[in-house]
Amino acid sequence: IRSMRQTIKEIETNVAYRWFLGYNFQDKIPHFTTFGKNYVRRFKDTDIFEQIFYRILKEAMKKGFVDPSVAFIDSTHVKANANKKKYIKKTARVETRSYQEQLEKEINIDREAHGKKQLPPQDKEEEKEIKESKTDPESGYFVKDEREKLFAYSFHTACDLNGFVLGTLVTGANVHDSKVLDKIVNQVIEKVEKPSAVVVDAGYKTPYIAKYLSDQDIRPVMPYTRPRTKSGYMRKHEYVYDEYYDCYICPEGEILSYRTTTREGYKQYASDPKICKNCSLLSSCTQSKNYTKMIHRHIWEDYIEEADHLRHTEENKRLYAKRKETIERVFADM
Repeated sequence: IRSMRQTIKEIETNVAYRWFLGYNFQDKIPHFTTFGKNYVRRFKDTDIFEQIFYRILKEAMKKGFVDPSVAFIDSTHVKANANKKKYIKKTARVETRSYQEQLEKEINIDREAHGKKQLPPQDKEEEKEIKESKTDPESGYFVKDEREKLFAYSFHTACDLNGFVLGTLVTGANVHDSKVLDKIVNQVIEKVEKPSAVVVDAGYKTPYIAKYLSDQDIRPVMPYTRPRTKSGYMRKHEYVYDEYYDCYICPEGEILSYRTTTREGYKQYASDPKICKNCSLLSSCTQSKNYTKMIHRHIWEDYIEEADHLRHTEENKRLYAKRKETIERVFADM
């Protein structure tokens, strides 16, 4: 029933609805505006609808319809009711990542282990220019491709193997998927139960997410992502990482030794230009004018590598194939 006015009319004459709501034949049904005003005044900024949602979900779980052992997570964009040409440009503070403190701590531990100075904490707040809609300031300016630019929302959603929604978060469409995953998983853990595996697409394949899921003892199910290497150049996997000596070995057997760890958490490994200068593979190895090959490795790269190993297991293949009939179906239905 598409409107509150029509719903109230139905309740007045439908015995089943009266019984469900606890009204007898003589009771007067409230005017439709009563609900409309309550919706705006009493229910605004409360979690009443979320409570109702989880109450119904719990009933479905008791009956065995819901299987939350695996959570499928993705997001979809929903256009905001806002003119894309009516906006103001604003300078906004870049939100610090939820794991920033943990990352900085581990960067400094890594730098100390390599005999480098600790990086001083960043006091300066990062800022960026954003477009804010005059009609709907909570939406985010979203650029899908060259043709499509609009104000929209992102509906970040988790569902189970049977397509039941387990949790959802709404953000502006300019918030990247990977920044929200830990919040959604925490919501599912708190309100439903801890899944044994989480299935996501390539947008969520970051070192932090792989580490976060591993720390929670949740199996990451992530897809293959093509290396972003220029055509004609050797790919990163062709350089072997030696964990014991903390260095990379190139296809010619030469060593790329550790240089430094950056503020973003990437360890840099560089080759010896004197050796590289006369190498037969130089043209397919680097474009560097000073004959130095540089490789970056995140301090949490091990977790991504583990997720890539799991990708070849039958379990991961089976679960990833279910994405199209679970989370994609949820968005199609919506």
